[in-house]
Amino acid sequence: MSSKSSKGLKRTLTGRVVSNKMDKSVVVSVDNRLKHPLYGKYITKTNKYFAHDEENVVEEGDLVEITEGRPISKNKSWRVTKILEKAKSI
Repeated sequence: MSSKSSKGLKRTLTGRVVSNKMDKSVVVSVDNRLKHPLYGKYITKTNKYFAHDEENVVEEGDLVEITEGRPISKNKSWRVTKILEKAKSI
C-alpha cells in the first residue's frame, strides 16, 4: 500500500537577481561549477529561473534563495524564500 502523503524535499537554489522589471516576478541567475570529465577544467554553467516575489521587495543584484513548487504560470514554478544579501547601492 503506497501513500502519497510522504512528499520529497523541495529543491532550493541560490542565485543573483538579474531582472525585477515584471510585477511579482524576478529572474534569478544560478551558477553551477562542474569539472570537465576529460580535461579537469572547471566550467561555470548558468541557468536562469523565473521566480515569484509576492511583495515585490527583491531588487536587482540581490542574492536570494529560491524553492521549487507547483507551477504558478507558464514559466514560473519557483518562489523566492529568503533574501540572503542585499545589493550594494552606489
